[in-house]
Amino acid sequence: MSAFTAQLPDVLRELLASDLALVALFFVFVLEGAMLLYVAPSELLVPGALVLVGERLLIPILAVAVLGATLGQVALFSVAKRGGREYLLSRSWFRVGEDSLDRFDGWFDRWGPVVVPLSNAMLFTRGMLTVPAGLSDMSTKRFVALSAAGTVVFESALAALYVFGGQVLA
Repeated sequence: MSAFTAQLPDVLRELLASDLALVALFFVFVLEGAMLLYVAPSELLVPGALVLVGERLLIPILAVAVLGATLGQVALFSVAKRGGREYLLSRSWFRVGEDSLDRFDGWFDRWGPVVVPLSNAMLFTRGMLTVPAGLSDMSTKRFVALSAAGTVVFESALAALYVFGGQVLA
């Protein structure tokens, strides 16, 4: 047990050591993918999961991260497709401003669907092309494939940085 995990409340430490740890992480990643997790930067989720749950579950953690984040992004994509731009901008839970959304719309208009996996693989733009993709005529099936591809790159890079970078968080 690391010094960090020793400081966690007993109930949280027990959850993370239980068979339900991956289920809990799945729901965290769904929220992250849907851009509803504002309390933790997405760049810290996989390394944090590796600290809290353990490196022995590296592959399951990556699988849960990709599956959960992709599901969350598909949910946001679907809301954008059905509700439209104005609907999202009017929702208090959608914390992307009109100027930022205009910028990401411009990226999507200029580069097309290729920006979905690219943005998902980059720091600070992760998931930002989900809404413009939802507002386009892109199929859900194509979005899932592109979103998951970028997420695999992003989450794998974070895990590699943690595992091979000296485990700074441990």
